[in-house]
Amino acid sequence: MLFGQSVFQSVLDRLKEEDGDTADEAVSVSHRVPGFTTGLAFDVMQGVSAPSARPGQAYFDNLEFETFHETTVDTPPPERPPEQVAAPVPEIEPEPEPVMPPHLARTALSDIAGELAISAQDSIQGLSDKRRSFAKTNHPDRVHPLFRDNATKRMTIANLLIDEAIRRKTRSARR
Repeated sequence: MLFGQSVFQSVLDRLKEEDGDTADEAVSVSHRVPGFTTGLAFDVMQGVSAPSARPGQAYFDNLEFETFHETTVDTPPPERPPEQVAAPVPEIEPEPEPVMPPHLARTALSDIAGELAISAQDSIQGLSDKRRSFAKTNHPDRVHPLFRDNATKRMTIANLLIDEAIRRKTRSARR
């Protein structure tokens, strides 16, 4: 810092001192951009102000269907030629009610244990593979929202069974 100023500030001050008399001329023509031969948009539009031109309305004017127009009670909405009238929208049929897959109805511990078929010969890697394959068809994020409660119950029970089998494997490996 030079005399209480940063280097950048001291350079700016020196440039202002060198260019002192031309700064007064630049202030008088404030709507001009240095380096451009024309002014800003309000100068180029030949006396039409930007708010009165309503550039946002151009989007709505180019839509193919009837849109909201600012109308009063005295003036009816503008009529369109017959070729511009929108075609009637066909009725959308409601989606059929989803059917729950049969495996999601089985939430008993014995049913899920039978599906997993955990045995004493399964390795920890084998148990992890069983968890992943079970989750592919039963994870709550992969089923319809109406059936997520059943899928959550099934995944919870399967995770408990697999976690218990892994605990037993690690205990027996320590002995």
